[in-house]
Amino acid sequence: MTLSPVRRRVAVIGTGAIVTGGHLPALRAHADRTELVAAVDVDRGRLDAFRTAAGEHVAGFTSVGAMLDAVRPDLVLIGTPPSLHREQTVAALKAGAWVLCEKPLCLSLAEYDEIAAAEEASGAYASVVFQHRYGSGAGHARELIASGELGAPLVAHCQTTWHRDAAYYAVPWRGRWATEGGGPTMGHGIHQYDLLLHLLGEWEEVRAMAARLVHDTESEDVSTALVRFRSGALATVVNSVLSPDEVSRIRVDCADATVELTHLYGHGNDDWSYTPARHVPAERAAAWRAPAPDVPSSHTAQLGAFLDAYDTGERPPGSGRQARSTLEFAAALYKAAFTGRPVRAGEIAPGDPFHAAMHGGHPDWAPEERA
Repeated sequence: MTLSPVRRRVAVIGTGAIVTGGHLPALRAHADRTELVAAVDVDRGRLDAFRTAAGEHVAGFTSVGAMLDAVRPDLVLIGTPPSLHREQTVAALKAGAWVLCEKPLCLSLAEYDEIAAAEEASGAYASVVFQHRYGSGAGHARELIASGELGAPLVAHCQTTWHRDAAYYAVPWRGRWATEGGGPTMGHGIHQYDLLLHLLGEWEEVRAMAARLVHDTESEDVSTALVRFRSGALATVVNSVLSPDEVSRIRVDCADATVELTHLYGHGNDDWSYTPARHVPAERAAAWRAPAPDVPSSHTAQLGAFLDAYDTGERPPGSGRQARSTLEFAAALYKAAFTGRPVRAGEIAPGDPFHAAMHGGHPDWAPEERA
């Protein structure tokens, strides 16, 4: 006799585009493992429209607290503006729910420490949505690099060159430190450099620049970084919303091969390529292509991994040290750009202004203000 998998009771907080376009399809793909029981949104019209699409059995709430008290869900998926993430994540953890929250998980390392404390007190876990880590292509590449099959990683490039116009930044919370946490370093390129960290492991040192070249925002509209990894590998990272020809790209040159990913907002096996060094036999290189099935990077793929962890009671991927390392990288990039000094992993501790906020106490920063 085969037992049916346990279905976890799920609530969503926020019913905008990221939830309807990303989380709802993921829940439907895992319908044998999840049951959407509640949704929260302060906009009653948007909430009602979501419930019509998701199913009238989904209870509607305009208050997170009221939903948590009434429903007591197993899992909470959060898709609200970034400034709300810390408060809503902590509330869900205190209610005993596991959390999968859109990026960024929170706006500073200080806020992350609050989430970590809530995890420890509750025994539940909070993960951040970094869906580009997931899928067969990313998993295969990480395994090849980590195993040494491609030789030692030496040089890498990470590129998020996207385009956002003035209408995009007309949304009040975008481009502001208090509500978005930063510019493309926090809101756009974070997906790609999170994947770079996933592929190459612990980073050790960051040097950076940032600028406001076009948009009338508080935060930057472009940033660049030079990164040294613990392995010794060196990398460049570019985060831009000024680029008419949009592309997301990662390239890692190892001793025996170059692995490259080129896509925009999601990838499958065919978006990855492997170029062997001249000394590598053809039969060895032939084994590098990602095997079937082709699982695209997606909310669906990450939710599956999250549910697997829930079923076993283990810390889910994209939480804990993994989530903090990516957020710390963002803080280090900003600190290096604002101070003109290299920043080492672990140096941004409580008491450092860049621990409390990504702007390091200089919300009115502009390039010309630096001495």
